[in-house]
Amino acid sequence: MHTNDYREITAAVITVSDTRTEETDKGGQAVMDHLKDSKIETAVYQIVKDDFEEIQSAVTAALKQVDVVITTGGTGVAKRDVTIEAVRPLMDKEMEGFGEIFRYLSYTEDVGTRAILSRAFCGTKDQTVVFSIPGSVGAVNLAMKKLITQEVFHIVHELNK
Repeated sequence: MHTNDYREITAAVITVSDTRTEETDKGGQAVMDHLKDSKIETAVYQIVKDDFEEIQSAVTAALKQVDVVITTGGTGVAKRDVTIEAVRPLMDKEMEGFGEIFRYLSYTEDVGTRAILSRAFCGTKDQTVVFSIPGSVGAVNLAMKKLITQEVFHIVHELNK
């Protein structure tokens, strides 16, 4: 099936950062640009602090509004990076292959062995798919171009069978 064979879907983009503003959120803007290029409407966009409860609250609210939630930032190994820890318990299922392939692509195309520091997550809750990706523009472009926009329509279709 091609993208045109699927129904239209909507997305939420949540940037996790203590420092970014709408003007400086290049990663979040890159996500929205890729979504627009794929004919996916961004229905929700917000920036939340690197805070477990704030992240969970934003994702929980978005789950009720859209077909796909994409978080950027807060996926590193620093103590304040808690996006994945906040998102994972909200999910019904995890798609481990997303993080595995993201790291593989990062390793081969971009960062070499530093890819072991790269954390990326994909899970589903009811009929919504959630992706948590690093906030750097390079990581966003890689995840969006090579993985998310390639499979998101199919994933949402499968979740709504």
